Amino acid sequence: MERQPEGVVRSPGETVREAQRLLDAGMPFHAHEVFEDAWKSGPEAAAPLWRGLAQLAVGLTHAARGNTVGGARLLRRGAAGIEGLDGVPYGVDVPGLVRWAGELAGRVADGGPAVDAAREAPRLGG
Repeated sequence: MERQPEGVVRSPGETVREAQRLLDAGMPFHAHEVFEDAWKSGPEAAAPLWRGLAQLAVGLTHAARGNTVGGARLLRRGAAGIEGLDGVPYGVDVPGLVRWAGELAGRVADGGPAVDAAREAPRLGG
């Protein structure tokens, strides 16, 4: 599958919408690239959000590809990176994503059933 174009500058709302579309389509690595663009091109104050979301998306990628150790680690790292953020930045449901990541990381680490990236895709907004 072709990679997302890199270096695309989007508004925060466009970033969230495009990443959600990709997650829903079972393309979490592509969503990771969208978050990475926002992290690298956006204001420094927003970097922890975008970096954490990128880690969640790539954690889902690893989990879906059968890399349970890496998947669980990245899901937990991404959740830890966004956990302390206040409010609902850009409409992103941070507490909901932290819960989702913790639950999925636990299932993956415990050798649960195979992960289907589209079926397991988180909802970014509340």
